[in-house]
Amino acid sequence: MAKENTAQKLIASNKTARMNYDIGDIYEAGMVLSGTEVKALRAGKANLKDSYAVVKDDEVYLREMHISHYDHGNRFNHEPLRPRKLLLHKREIRKLYGQSREKGLALVPLKLYFKNGKVKVEIGIGKGKKLYDRRQDIKQREERRDIARDFKSKLIKI
Repeated sequence: MAKENTAQKLIASNKTARMNYDIGDIYEAGMVLSGTEVKALRAGKANLKDSYAVVKDDEVYLREMHISHYDHGNRFNHEPLRPRKLLLHKREIRKLYGQSREKGLALVPLKLYFKNGKVKVEIGIGKGKKLYDRRQDIKQREERRDIARDFKSKLIKI
């Protein structure tokens, strides 16, 4: 019997999510997809930039995630921006519902990947950062970069 591929293959990541939100709890969810959507994802044609998740009628949906049309598809190709149902346990959905109702919290997709041949999405519960928080993070990142650069230059001189 052949070995299963347990490695995760990254399809898309939401780079602005960690910049604009303080991420708390992180959940892994499966997705309900059509055939051409999976083929397009295998080609890496997905965008999570403006997407978000909502809880509606004890179900979680991912909205505004763009999956481009499959190039070799026919007239039965999928709709690129349709809401996609996420597969989570009932207790996780209830927890997400309670946390998403709190003021200032949002359900933000962080990355989309294949795991054991199935498409998974990582969802984080994020609290929106203020402008001064973002500026402070940028300043700290630049300071760390300068310290690392100075440290590296001193090591090379020795």
